[in-house]
Amino acid sequence: MPHEDVDSLIARVNAGEPGAQDALFATAYPALRELARARLRDSGDPGGGLHTTLLVHESYLRLTRSARLRAESRQAFFAHAARVMREYIVEALKRPRAGEPQTLDTQAEVGLPAAANEVLRVHEALAALQAVEPRLAQVVEMRYFGGYTEVEIGDTLGLTERTVRRDWDKARLMLLALLR
Repeated sequence: MPHEDVDSLIARVNAGEPGAQDALFATAYPALRELARARLRDSGDPGGGLHTTLLVHESYLRLTRSARLRAESRQAFFAHAARVMREYIVEALKRPRAGEPQTLDTQAEVGLPAAANEVLRVHEALAALQAVEPRLAQVVEMRYFGGYTEVEIGDTLGLTERTVRRDWDKARLMLLALLR
């Protein structure tokens, strides 16, 4: 999928052109499926009702709720898509599944598989990082959840590759401290 196609479709969506959202989705669909597969593989939701198609379609609905996208480029679009997918997975992991006993306990993580607990812990740590260092959180989302290289992150955020590398190192240390 050529970068310029996605970039021009994003510009058309942002300009309010009729049919542009559908064209963007059709063009980006294979890459969104690949991104969803990677997110689900890391989610700790084995057989939990989430699957690639559901995640792509739910994420697309969330991405296109407004007429204007938040993204201005391919990298920003897929970084935003990765964030939306992660948020949807976290919500799904917190929801009780059909047939499971319900409790009044507010600890949603109780009874979740270890990998799902880890996803929720990382999500909470990333939210805490976002509150104190928003750029570092963006770098983590783009690199870890979006699969972007340091060069792509730098291009998207207007940073040098070296700054992205330093931000990544600092973010990892801060996340490790938050996870302890």
